[in-house]
Amino acid sequence: QPSSSLFLLSAVIISTVAAFVPTTSSTSILSLKAAFEDEVGAQQPIGFFDPLGLVADGNQENFNRLRYVEMKHGRVAMLAFLGQITTRAGIHLPGDIDTHGTSFESIGNGWAALGKVPLEGVQQMIAFIGALEVLAMKDVEGTAEFPGDFRNGADFGWSKFDDETKRQKQSIELSNGRAAMMGILGLMVHEQLHSNMPIIGQL
Repeated sequence: QPSSSLFLLSAVIISTVAAFVPTTSSTSILSLKAAFEDEVGAQQPIGFFDPLGLVADGNQENFNRLRYVEMKHGRVAMLAFLGQITTRAGIHLPGDIDTHGTSFESIGNGWAALGKVPLEGVQQMIAFIGALEVLAMKDVEGTAEFPGDFRNGADFGWSKFDDETKRQKQSIELSNGRAAMMGILGLMVHEQLHSNMPIIGQL
Protein backbone atom coordinates (compact mmCIF):
# COMPACT_ATOMS: atom_id res chain seq x y z
CA GLN A 1 0.00 0.00 0.00
CA PRO A 2 1.68 3.22 -1.21
CA SER A 3 0.18 5.42 1.53
CA SER A 4 1.42 3.13 4.31
CA SER A 5 4.88 2.92 2.77
CA LEU A 6 5.03 6.71 2.42
CA PHE A 7 3.99 7.19 6.05
CA LEU A 8 6.63 4.69 7.23
CA LEU A 9 9.32 6.36 5.12
CA SER A 10 8.38 9.80 6.47
CA ALA A 11 8.54 8.54 10.05
CA VAL A 12 12.00 7.06 9.46
CA ILE A 13 13.28 10.31 7.92
CA ILE A 14 11.88 12.44 10.77
CA SER A 15 13.36 10.21 13.44
CA THR A 16 16.74 10.23 11.69
CA VAL A 17 16.81 14.01 11.41
CA ALA A 18 15.69 14.40 15.02
CA ALA A 19 18.72 12.42 16.14
CA PHE A 20 20.95 15.24 14.86
CA VAL A 21 18.92 18.14 16.28
CA PRO A 22 20.59 19.76 19.34
CA THR A 23 18.52 19.36 22.49
CA THR A 24 18.64 21.08 25.88
CA SER A 25 19.97 18.47 28.26
CA SER A 26 21.31 18.24 31.75
CA THR A 27 24.79 18.06 30.21
CA SER A 28 24.44 21.51 28.60
CA ILE A 29 23.05 22.98 31.83
CA LEU A 30 25.93 21.53 33.79
CA SER A 31 28.40 22.96 31.30
CA LEU A 32 26.88 26.43 31.75
CA LYS A 33 27.03 26.14 35.53
CA ALA A 34 30.62 25.00 35.26
CA ALA A 35 31.44 28.49 33.97
CA PHE A 36 31.15 29.71 37.57
CA GLU A 37 32.74 26.75 39.36
CA ASP A 38 36.01 28.67 39.78
CA GLU A 39 34.43 31.95 40.88
CA VAL A 40 35.26 33.39 44.29
CA GLY A 41 32.71 32.08 46.77
CA ALA A 42 32.42 28.57 45.30
CA GLN A 43 33.99 27.06 48.39
CA GLN A 44 34.28 23.59 49.79
CA PRO A 45 32.55 21.46 50.91
CA ILE A 46 29.51 22.70 48.94
CA GLY A 47 31.29 24.29 45.99
CA PHE A 48 29.20 26.23 43.48
CA PHE A 49 25.66 26.44 44.89
CA ASP A 50 22.76 27.62 42.75
CA PRO A 51 19.71 25.49 43.65
CA LEU A 52 17.28 27.92 41.99
CA GLY A 53 19.24 28.05 38.76
CA LEU A 54 19.56 31.85 38.82
CA VAL A 55 22.72 31.74 36.72
CA ALA A 56 22.04 28.50 34.89
CA ASP A 57 22.21 30.37 31.58
CA GLY A 58 25.88 31.17 32.15
CA ASN A 59 25.28 34.94 31.87
CA GLN A 60 28.33 36.62 33.41
CA GLU A 61 26.64 40.02 33.71
CA ASN A 62 23.77 38.50 35.66
CA PHE A 63 26.21 36.63 37.89
CA ASN A 64 28.14 39.83 38.64
CA ARG A 65 24.92 41.65 39.55
CA LEU A 66 23.88 38.89 41.95
CA ARG A 67 27.37 38.77 43.45
CA TYR A 68 27.25 42.55 43.97
CA VAL A 69 23.90 42.19 45.78
CA GLU A 70 25.24 39.32 47.88
CA MET A 71 28.29 41.31 48.97
CA LYS A 72 26.24 44.39 49.83
CA HIS A 73 23.75 42.37 51.89
CA GLY A 74 26.64 40.60 53.61
CA ARG A 75 28.29 43.88 54.56
CA VAL A 76 25.04 45.30 55.92
CA ALA A 77 24.44 42.09 57.87
CA MET A 78 27.94 42.19 59.39
CA LEU A 79 27.31 45.75 60.60
CA ALA A 80 23.86 44.76 61.90
CA PHE A 81 25.17 41.76 63.82
CA LEU A 82 28.04 43.79 65.28
CA GLY A 83 25.58 46.53 66.24
CA GLN A 84 23.39 44.00 68.04
CA ILE A 85 26.13 42.56 70.22
CA THR A 86 27.68 45.99 70.84
CA THR A 87 24.53 47.70 72.10
CA ARG A 88 23.52 44.61 74.12
CA ALA A 89 26.90 44.85 75.81
CA GLY A 90 25.85 48.32 77.03
CA ILE A 91 27.95 50.31 74.59
CA HIS A 92 26.07 53.24 73.01
CA LEU A 93 26.93 56.48 71.29
CA PRO A 94 27.25 59.41 73.69
CA GLY A 95 24.80 62.28 73.65
CA ASP A 96 21.32 62.60 72.21
CA ILE A 97 19.81 61.55 68.90
CA ASP A 98 17.52 64.59 68.69
CA THR A 99 17.09 68.08 70.12
CA HIS A 100 14.53 66.92 72.67
CA GLY A 101 16.97 65.10 74.90
CA THR A 102 16.41 61.52 73.63
CA SER A 103 19.69 59.84 74.42
CA PHE A 104 21.10 56.97 72.39
CA GLU A 105 21.32 54.94 75.58
CA SER A 106 17.57 55.25 76.20
CA ILE A 107 16.71 53.51 72.92
CA GLY A 108 16.17 49.76 73.23
CA ASN A 109 18.08 47.02 71.45
CA GLY A 110 16.91 45.09 68.40
CA TRP A 111 13.16 45.03 67.85
CA ALA A 112 12.69 47.24 70.91
CA ALA A 113 14.20 50.15 68.97
CA LEU A 114 11.35 50.13 66.45
CA GLY A 115 9.06 53.04 67.16
CA LYS A 116 11.46 54.40 69.77
CA VAL A 117 13.79 56.25 67.42
CA PRO A 118 12.44 59.80 67.00
CA LEU A 119 11.75 61.31 63.59
CA GLU A 120 14.95 63.35 63.66
CA GLY A 121 16.97 60.19 64.22
CA VAL A 122 15.25 58.38 61.36
CA GLN A 123 15.94 61.34 59.08
CA GLN A 124 19.61 61.30 60.05
CA MET A 125 19.94 57.60 59.24
CA ILE A 126 18.16 57.95 55.88
CA ALA A 127 20.33 60.93 54.93
CA PHE A 128 23.55 59.15 55.96
CA ILE A 129 22.72 55.92 54.13
CA GLY A 130 21.58 57.87 51.07
CA ALA A 131 24.85 59.82 50.98
CA LEU A 132 26.83 56.58 51.18
CA GLU A 133 24.80 55.01 48.37
CA VAL A 134 25.15 58.02 46.07
CA LEU A 135 28.71 59.13 46.83
CA ALA A 136 30.74 56.21 48.11
CA MET A 137 29.23 52.73 48.12
CA LYS A 138 29.43 52.17 44.38
CA ASP A 139 32.00 52.03 41.60
CA VAL A 140 32.08 55.77 40.95
CA GLU A 141 35.17 55.78 38.70
CA GLY A 142 34.49 52.52 36.85
CA THR A 143 37.78 51.00 38.04
CA ALA A 144 36.43 48.10 40.11
CA GLU A 145 38.33 44.82 39.85
CA PHE A 146 35.36 42.79 41.05
CA PRO A 147 31.71 43.27 42.08
CA GLY A 148 31.64 45.20 45.35
CA ASP A 149 35.00 46.92 44.80
CA PHE A 150 34.30 50.44 46.04
CA ARG A 151 37.88 51.73 46.43
CA ASN A 152 37.29 54.42 43.77
CA GLY A 153 40.91 55.35 43.24
CA ALA A 154 42.10 54.64 46.78
CA ASP A 155 44.28 51.57 47.23
CA PHE A 156 44.26 50.66 50.95
CA GLY A 157 47.23 48.39 50.30
CA TRP A 158 45.28 46.15 47.91
CA SER A 159 47.87 46.35 45.11
CA LYS A 160 50.51 44.88 47.42
CA PHE A 161 48.72 41.53 47.54
CA ASP A 162 49.28 38.79 45.01
CA ASP A 163 46.35 37.21 43.18
CA GLU A 164 46.10 34.29 45.60
CA THR A 165 45.94 36.60 48.63
CA LYS A 166 43.34 38.81 46.94
CA ARG A 167 41.16 35.78 46.22
CA GLN A 168 41.56 34.58 49.80
CA LYS A 169 40.50 37.94 51.22
CA GLN A 170 37.48 38.10 48.90
CA SER A 171 36.50 34.59 49.98
CA ILE A 172 36.81 35.54 53.65
CA GLU A 173 34.57 38.57 53.18
CA LEU A 174 31.96 36.51 51.36
CA SER A 175 32.02 33.79 54.01
CA ASN A 176 31.73 36.30 56.84
CA GLY A 177 28.90 38.09 55.05
CA ARG A 178 26.99 34.86 54.53
CA ALA A 179 27.45 33.90 58.16
CA ALA A 180 26.34 37.37 59.26
CA MET A 181 23.17 37.21 57.17
CA MET A 182 22.24 33.96 58.89
CA GLY A 183 23.39 35.34 62.24
CA ILE A 184 21.34 38.54 62.23
CA LEU A 185 18.29 36.63 60.96
CA GLY A 186 18.75 34.15 63.81
CA LEU A 187 18.99 36.95 66.36
CA MET A 188 15.83 38.59 65.04
CA VAL A 189 13.91 35.32 65.23
CA HIS A 190 15.20 34.35 68.68
CA GLU A 191 14.43 37.80 70.02
CA GLN A 192 10.79 37.24 69.10
CA LEU A 193 10.99 33.87 70.86
CA HIS A 194 12.56 35.53 73.94
CA SER A 195 15.45 33.08 73.86
CA ASN A 196 18.40 33.12 76.22
CA MET A 197 21.42 33.10 73.91
CA PRO A 198 25.04 32.26 74.81
CA ILE A 199 27.21 35.37 75.27
CA ILE A 200 24.37 37.68 74.18
CA GLY A 201 22.08 36.68 77.01
CA GLN A 202 18.33 37.14 77.27
CA LEU A 203 16.77 38.55 74.13
